[in-house]
Amino acid sequence: MTIESQPVDGCSNVFAAGLPALAYEQSDDPAEVHRLIAAARSQGPIAMGTHGPELLTYDLVRSVLRDPRFRVPQGMFLASQGITSGPLWNRVATNLISLDGEEHHRLRRLIARAFTPRGTARLRATVVDVMTELVDRHASQGHCEVVADIARKYPIPIICALLGTPSEDWESFSTWTDDIFRVFSWDVADQQERILTAWQELDDYVDAMVADRRHTLTDDLLSDLIRAEDDGDRLSADELRMLVAGLLMAGTDTTRNQLAASVFAMCGHPDQWSLLGRRPELAAAAAEEVFRHSPVAIGMLRTATEDVELAGVTIPAGTLVVANLASANRDPEIFESPERLDITREGAPAMVTFGGGMHYCLGSHLARLEIAEGLAVMAQRMPDIRLNGPAPWKPPTALSGPVTLPIAFEAAA
Repeated sequence: MTIESQPVDGCSNVFAAGLPALAYEQSDDPAEVHRLIAAARSQGPIAMGTHGPELLTYDLVRSVLRDPRFRVPQGMFLASQGITSGPLWNRVATNLISLDGEEHHRLRRLIARAFTPRGTARLRATVVDVMTELVDRHASQGHCEVVADIARKYPIPIICALLGTPSEDWESFSTWTDDIFRVFSWDVADQQERILTAWQELDDYVDAMVADRRHTLTDDLLSDLIRAEDDGDRLSADELRMLVAGLLMAGTDTTRNQLAASVFAMCGHPDQWSLLGRRPELAAAAAEEVFRHSPVAIGMLRTATEDVELAGVTIPAGTLVVANLASANRDPEIFESPERLDITREGAPAMVTFGGGMHYCLGSHLARLEIAEGLAVMAQRMPDIRLNGPAPWKPPTALSGPVTLPIAFEAAA
């Protein structure tokens, strides 16, 4: 890949700067992925990855995520695969995550009040109840497969409670989410029909929900979005559909994979699992630490809107860069003993897993609550946790996490 550009202030073009190569997408072992990333970071703040330059240091990643000269690529993964028009492009390119500028600010202003810590806190009892029920199905056996038995079933009932949908519809939401989330894969062309079918079925469901709520608003997120107003401006029907689909995509597979990844990390640090079981008040700190130590989204994509000088090289306008969150979160210049999982870690800067700037994750409060309370319940009811078989991971270039995670633990009496 070569992009012609005049260097900024005499800096070398990033594609001609002789940067170290970084390729980790074929690995199903997270430890190997982190080793490869750390080796590249030790050679410099930027490496040349498979899809473009990868930014590896905490300061560089944090800066670029807040830099208006870098925008989220419209259409996300689609343009990189040659899809720049058509029904799937239209859906993704108008999603909140793809928007920048005034339109993005407008939507954030309208919906920000619906995503507050106070609004999320009302789900705490639901979160605990859902996880407790899932764990209790297996506690007396002394073993389970975390991905299939717990993680996959965990977030959808919570999202249903958040939206105010009947709990019996969670399987439909789960199926739609699985299919729609394929839009973030690197083989979208083969998945378009399946994605669009699921998306339309979800839209039809949301339309029916909105029609019902407009007559009787309740205490749920969808009602809050319908109520949302800013100087007379309100969300349109299309925007309501888009936001509900975005919530499902952002809040389902991420939570499933992050929970499984967190339990996997704890299996490698059994002292931390035992500590959390004895001291559940550490749950919030434990969630922060697993988000830092084992994020399931390795990187965030950004495109330079103009020539930009970074760390002594020129990033030409139009270049796709990867802000490597996993690398930033383990930058030894920022975090002491970054490879160690420590749920009592104090004084460290905030991890960057939820992004930064205008695209900072709207659902971060809910994600923190789900991981914190979920791990606390598991640690108390599944003591002495350990791996009970192979636990390969999904490719790290999309949304990663364990494919399977068999564990054993002390069975409940």
